[in-house]
Amino acid sequence: MHGFPILSLLTFIPVIGIIIVLSLPKDKTNLIKYTALLATGLQVIFAAILLMNYDYSAAGIFDEKSFQFIEKFRWIEIKDLSFLGTVKIDYFLGIDGLSVSLVLLTAIVSFIAAISSWNISHSLKGYFALFLLLDTAMMGVFVSLDFFLFYVFWELMLLPMYFLIGIWGGPRKEYAAIKFFIYTLFGSVFMLLVMIGLYFSAKETLANGSQVFTFNLLALMNPNNYTSDGILSPFNPNNLRFIAYIALFVGFAIKIPMFPFHTWLPDAHVEAPTPISVILAGVLLKMGTYGILRISYPIFPEITRDLMWYIALFGMINIIYGALCAMAQKDFKKLIAYSSVSHMGYVLLGMASLSTTGINGAILQMFNHGTITAMLFLIVGIIYDRSHTRGLNDFGGLANQMPVYTGFVTVAFFAAIGLPGLSGWVSEALVFVGAFGATTIRTLAIVSTLGILLGAGYMLWTLQRVFLGQVPEKWKGLKDLDFREYAMLIPLTIIILFLGIYPSFLLDMMNTSVNALVQFLTNSSNVFLGGL
Repeated sequence: MHGFPILSLLTFIPVIGIIIVLSLPKDKTNLIKYTALLATGLQVIFAAILLMNYDYSAAGIFDEKSFQFIEKFRWIEIKDLSFLGTVKIDYFLGIDGLSVSLVLLTAIVSFIAAISSWNISHSLKGYFALFLLLDTAMMGVFVSLDFFLFYVFWELMLLPMYFLIGIWGGPRKEYAAIKFFIYTLFGSVFMLLVMIGLYFSAKETLANGSQVFTFNLLALMNPNNYTSDGILSPFNPNNLRFIAYIALFVGFAIKIPMFPFHTWLPDAHVEAPTPISVILAGVLLKMGTYGILRISYPIFPEITRDLMWYIALFGMINIIYGALCAMAQKDFKKLIAYSSVSHMGYVLLGMASLSTTGINGAILQMFNHGTITAMLFLIVGIIYDRSHTRGLNDFGGLANQMPVYTGFVTVAFFAAIGLPGLSGWVSEALVFVGAFGATTIRTLAIVSTLGILLGAGYMLWTLQRVFLGQVPEKWKGLKDLDFREYAMLIPLTIIILFLGIYPSFLLDMMNTSVNALVQFLTNSSNVFLGGL
């Protein structure tokens, strides 16, 4: 694979799809749909090729040799005659154990969402063009190793998501779209300020021996590159570094979403069309926790260690609060939305352990939550397409009327609960093992186990209300699954079962990179002088 631009292809194949979609006549609806399906399908193929060529032994923090499939060339260069010298921004792509599973997740969920988009009935060209643009932005976030490029993809995601909710959403779509946009843009402003502060705090040494300010994430992770007078230098005794960490963390926390920044999520989910809910829960929420692991942890290791208890606290709040809110819902889709808030709390808890086991569990939980929740939102979309209602109390006895559909629902529900043998169990178990091992947060981990009981409560209660008992007369004409719906649900079911039995398929890819990150966090006290 040396020299083959597989990451660029993964990222920009949807852009080729956009060009083709926009060039097609608007009445060629099937051709438009198949173009989008082909573009996302090619992503899955290239993601599979990437996995087959992945080196399990490569690992590191700020060494380019520890990243794989690297593509790097000068993107922007301005020779400034003032104190800036040369402004250098690279097109720098690469993956490691922190990102490889999320690249695969993005490809799979985007492909499933493209199949789910078959029911979109108006403005198909605009919809699929925006859909593919969103796909490119998400993939770009997970493969970027230059902070400037990372930020470009991060912000690019806002535009298509705003219109996909605001045009193709439900009755309160404008409100939900604006709320999502404002929340996320608010966090992005903090990220921009920190990015600029870091740029003026570190210098990268070029091949010719000269030093320039840099957005290179690997250079920013290396304490030896910071100047003593840099505004966010670890060797500059001020509190700005702590403030920068909090600002950056808030930017990522909004996307997770972490309490109390979560209120945009239920509205966005309820109003978004089904395929966009699938992408929102399956991929977008992971961008926040990935950003913390990729940027906040290795660039601010000393502050990460000092604040691990607080990160775990917010993880615990997410778990319990999200589960309680889910239990109170009467809208099927809103229940799944709040369950996402709860399950992303497990990711925060595992990350706060600062252990290889806990962080491995957190990353695996990101992948597992992406597939399980994507399946759950598809399930809601299928029943809504037939009944035009999402009220949990409006149904009953659907297991008698739609037995195959109920079978898929049962798999997804029990995977979300964390039933052994399904993927959700493995990641949650690793999170708790890692959290219990960290004595600082052990009490919070014990309290967080209540989320398992509450999750079982609202999922089983939903299963009882919707699928058990007698079928109301008005639902006796409902049809079971069709071919397209099988095509959406079967791949996700296979993934859930496979990773429940053989989680090492992903864990082996993560382990060496996570070990290197944990070792760096543990040893950072020897080189970093900042902190609280």
